[in-house]
Formats: sequence, structure tokens, C-alpha cells
Amino acid sequence: MTDSLQLLLILLSVAVGVVVMCRILKLPVMLGYLLVGILIGPHALGWIQDAPETRHLAEFGVVFLMFSIGLEFSLARLRSMQRLVFGLGTAQVVATMLLVMFTSLLFGLDWRAGLALGGVLAMSSTAIVSKMLVERAELNTPHGQKIMGVLLFQDLAVVPLIIIIPALASSSGEAIYATLGIALLKAALVLAALLIFGQRLLRPWFHLVARQKSSELFMLNVLLFTLGLAYLTELAGLSLALGAFVAGMLISETEYRIQVEEDIKPFRDVLLGLFFVTIGMLLDLHSVVSGFGWVLLILLILLPFKAGVVALLARWLAGDWGAAIRSGLGLAQAGEFGFVLLTLAGRVNLLPPDVMQNVLAAMLISMLAAPFLIQHAEVIVRNLTPSAWMDSAMLIHQIAVKSMSSDAHIIVCGYGRSGQELSRFLAMENFRFIALDLDPRRVHEAAAEGKSVVYGDAAKREVLMAAGLMRAKTLVVTYNDKHSALKILHHVNQMRPDLPVVVRTTDDSYIDELKKAGAAEVVAEVTEGSVMLASQALLMSGVPLSRVIRRVQESRAGRYAAFSGYFRTAQNDGEDGGENMQSRFSSVLLKNDSAAVGRKLGEIGLAELGVEVNAVRRRHVQGVQPGAEVLLQAGDILVLLGLPEALLAAESRLHKGR
Repeated sequence: MTDSLQLLLILLSVAVGVVVMCRILKLPVMLGYLLVGILIGPHALGWIQDAPETRHLAEFGVVFLMFSIGLEFSLARLRSMQRLVFGLGTAQVVATMLLVMFTSLLFGLDWRAGLALGGVLAMSSTAIVSKMLVERAELNTPHGQKIMGVLLFQDLAVVPLIIIIPALASSSGEAIYATLGIALLKAALVLAALLIFGQRLLRPWFHLVARQKSSELFMLNVLLFTLGLAYLTELAGLSLALGAFVAGMLISETEYRIQVEEDIKPFRDVLLGLFFVTIGMLLDLHSVVSGFGWVLLILLILLPFKAGVVALLARWLAGDWGAAIRSGLGLAQAGEFGFVLLTLAGRVNLLPPDVMQNVLAAMLISMLAAPFLIQHAEVIVRNLTPSAWMDSAMLIHQIAVKSMSSDAHIIVCGYGRSGQELSRFLAMENFRFIALDLDPRRVHEAAAEGKSVVYGDAAKREVLMAAGLMRAKTLVVTYNDKHSALKILHHVNQMRPDLPVVVRTTDDSYIDELKKAGAAEVVAEVTEGSVMLASQALLMSGVPLSRVIRRVQESRAGRYAAFSGYFRTAQNDGEDGGENMQSRFSSVLLKNDSAAVGRKLGEIGLAELGVEVNAVRRRHVQGVQPGAEVLLQAGDILVLLGLPEALLAAESRLHKGR
């Protein structure tokens, strides 16, 4: 008992240390678990032996991984991406498997081992690639859509491969076809029975459990259902993972999917981490060193070979060379399910031990190289395809043509529901705007209606410049993507630090970070929703309308800098007083030769002009309603509130003096 506890403490301490290091270095946590397995495994320090009990426990990690994939299985999503999923995805998996199999025959491997190896190397890393696409704001780009479509099919392709690989090892010669046929028929019958009868029994039973209002009971029920179906498929001669996938797929069609996904996440992550630790334990560094030439050969075949296959298929089926090569580079590495299939092939003795070691090492190295390939994909594409420069230039030209006639316009980043609603308000105020969006269908529909909407990635410097950044009056980020918003703010701070940028977020988690990055204001949907929720509750409770409106105004005045002077100026502004009799905001950037630089704010005398200094943004730090003792510096951005003529006089005084 003491020895077991000691080994457990060693495993936990090493795992925590390595995972923390991966977080700091911004590497996938999965690689940290693999490294832990390599260090403490029987081929290195030898702290934990590769026992059957350890591998069996790790199988539950695969069970919950397949369960999560089943939860994400959506017929609606498949239908919307069917051309990419079943077209490009099918072609990539089949072509990679066949080409790897024929290549393996040249090196003396049996065709069954080659086919299994093809299935292993056909998989790509969903965890690494999807994370990189989100961070780089490329999820909705043409190559991002292609990559996600292929990854979705790979996830689905694991299910038949889990059935086929054991069948390949169980027979030889002509009997293999009969064994494969029986295995697939058995799987079809079991799946049909589970899907038909399971769906009828699942919903009433989950309703009964949920009505007990016990989170512990609900969690126990999910575990029972998942492991129970996994056990049934194993009894039928199939795999635990297949039953878990079916369980997730059944629950995904119910209203309990989101709750189940959150409840199962801790079990999945911990057990999946244990699975990758056991994968690392399989790697024998001595075998890798002795067979390093083979590892290098497999790696050189895997990365360029797989990237080339994906690029050629993507170019053939849809898209230009630029998007095709980016897709190939994004999918070139090995993946998590490749480890699952490799472990399965090794367990049924389908692959020789030396081949297992060499392939495992090459897969690990390819996953380490994946972030660098994706990060430098743009440079690689431009070097390989001169036409990419022309396509980019044409896109920039189209955006520039749209914005050329606009001056003091508003740049709207994203034309989704929020962007469309914003554009409606801008049109009511006769404001010119240009909207940038990465959804070709949405751009086409808006252009057909005569709207100023163009295709372009707002997170790119050249796109913002083409959209008239230097002439714009305001920039608004309407979509909820922190990484993309930070990129936009970085470009704006470099080229137009005086340009006000308004950013939309779902909640208030990143407000401080976005404001430090230079956002003039951040609007959180949850905050706005809570304000309106409170106002409706007060109205329904009998509070007078005028008092409710005042409460809403006070709340926003305390939350947004632009409203802080509302109550002082509201009485002087009148809707009937004309445009020139209403207060408005203006941003002034102090230059090195501005007269106000080096003087205190109170000495400038802006108040005597009827202008209020609403905020000062200095080196990405925003101060609301600064005091008179603030010493102004070059590079400060003063946000002024006042009448149009007064604002012009204030700007002149700041730059030229009295």
C-alpha cells in the first residue's frame, strides 16, 4: 500500500510539474503527459512498470474521449459541412491509408500492418490544430473550414478503424475478408439495436433521474450509462470505445447534452491524461536512438507526404493553392486518435515492436513541430505559390476600392447579428461604414443588398489599411474573439493610436486586458443583459418609468467612460437644438511638438471653452476623468466631450497653445 501511494505521489508530482511547464511555454498539455510517461516509464527511470492493470485503467481515458466525440456528433453540423467532411475528409483518410500501405510494402511489411499503419498516420491532432486556429483567428477562414471538416471526418473514421484493426490481426489469407465482414456486420447490428432501442429508453430514464434533482445521482447515471454501453459492445466482441461513442451520440440528441459534457469533463481529462502517460511509457529511447534513421525517414515521409496529399486533394476538390497548402500544413502532424489506433495495433501484435517504437517517436516529433508549421504557414505559402501574392493583392484592392470614397467612416469588424444591428443604427444616423467579414455567403448576401460589406480578415494589418484605417472615425469589433480583438488593437495602436476602438465580449472576463491593449470601451453582453433584466423587473414591480430610466442611465454612466458626463450635459443638449447644439466626443493625440506636452491638465484651460476631458489613454492605460494635476505627455490621447465648435477650439489650444 505504501509503495502504491509513493508511486501515485511520484506520478502526480511529475505530472503537475511538467503540465505547469507546458502551460508556461504554451505547449499542448498532451505533450506534457507524454513526456511524463517517457520519464517515469520502464524504459527510462523505471518508476512505474508497464503492467496490464495500468494499460487497462488508461483505456477508460479512451472511453471518455470517444464519449466526448459522440456528444459533439451532430447531424445538423454534418449536413452543413457535408461537402468538406464526406468529400475532402473521406478522400484524405482513404488516400493516406492506401499510400502508406503501398509504401509499407516496399519496406517488407505485411499489407495488413501497412493498412493499420495508414490508419494511424491518417489521423491529425484536433487538440493542437483547433487551439492554434482559434488563437490565430483563422477558424472561419477557407483553410480553417477545410481543416475542421477533415478533423471531423477523422474523428468519425476512428469508429470503423477500431473494429477493422483487431479483425485484421485475427485472421490470415482469404479468411480475413470473412472476418472483416463478420466484424462489420456485428457492429452494424449492435449499433442499430443500441440506436433504435437506446433512444426510446434513454430519454424517459434521464427525465426520471433529473426529476430527483440530485447532481450526484445524475453523475452516477451518466457513468453507468456510458460504461454500461461500453461493456455491452465489448461483450459483443467489439471495443469499449465504440460503446462509449454510441452513448455520447445518444445523449447528444437530448436536452441533457451540455450538462453531461460539463459533468464528464473532469473524468475525461484526468483519465485521458493517464492514457497519454501510458503512451509515453511505451517509448523506448534506446530503440529510438538505435533506429534514429528510420525515425527520421518516417518523419520526413509523414510531414511533407501527408501535407502534400491534403494540399492536392483540397486543391482538386475546392479552393485555391494558398488555402490548399495552408490546409496541408495544418493537418500534416499525427494525432491523438493515432495513438489510440497504434496502441490497439500493438496490443493485437499487428505491428512489430521496432516499427511501433519508430512510428511512436516520429508521431511525437511531428506533434511538436505542428505549432511551428501552422505559425509559419503564411511564409511557406508565399514562397511556394507566387499566385498567393496576387490573390492577396486582389483582395486588398477590392477592399480599398470599397473604402476609397469614405472619409471619417466607421470600420465594422464582423457582420454577424451584432454587426448587422450596428450597421442598421449607423444607416439611421447617415454614417458611412465598411464591414469586414470572413463568411463568403454572408458577404455575398450583404453585397447583393447593396451593403458596404467585403470579405477580409480584420486581424490583418494590410486589410485594416485597405479598409481606410487612417481615415476612419471609429473601429468596432462586433464578434466575440479575444485573440483577434487583441491583434486588431495591436495594429491600431501602431498605426492610429488616437482611433477609438469599441470591442464586444460575451462577459467581463477580459475587459481589463482589452482596455490595457488600447480599447476605448468594452461592451459585455452579460452586463448589458443584466441591466435590461433589472429594468424590466423594476417596471413590472411598479417602479415609475422615469426612475427606471434614470437607474439604467446611472448604471451605464458608472460603467462606461463615455456616459460619465451624461448628466452634466443632458440638460444643455436638446433634440430640437440642431446638430451643432449637441455634445459629442473627440479624441486628440498629443504629438512631441504639441503645446500641451509637459503642462498640467488644469493649466490648459479647456473647461473655460466648455470642454470636459472625459479620459486620458496613456501607453495602453486608460484613466477616466483625470484630475487637474495630471502632467500631459507626448503620445497621450485625450478624449474630449463638448460642442463641435468648442472641440475644434480645444484641439487647437492643445496643439498650438492659447
